[in-house]
Amino acid sequence: MRIALSCLVLLTGCTNEANDVGNPLLRPFNGIATLAQNLMSDDRRGPVEVLVKSNHPALIDQINAGTGPILIQAMDTARIPDSDRSARIIQLQSDLGLYAANPGALVTALMVYGNQ
Repeated sequence: MRIALSCLVLLTGCTNEANDVGNPLLRPFNGIATLAQNLMSDDRRGPVEVLVKSNHPALIDQINAGTGPILIQAMDTARIPDSDRSARIIQLQSDLGLYAANPGALVTALMVYGNQ
């Protein structure tokens, strides 16, 4: 009876229904995948952050203008696909006040757009 109850409890963790903790049997694998994604993102984030913070005023001007070599370089470094760039520039322009005041927010936006 105890073995059957233990098996039933373990199997309830294998449901496909939405829940907030996910499948507990997959947690170790999910943790490894998350770590790998974070390491890959960190390799890209550093150069994007240096580029944005080193050229912030010029980059803000180029976002406002809709083009420029530093903006293109930032998008290349963040790996934003060419097909998405015009839409992303419009999005950056709509929040230009935020990015002008907070270079970190601009770094985050570029990183998010590069992960699409």
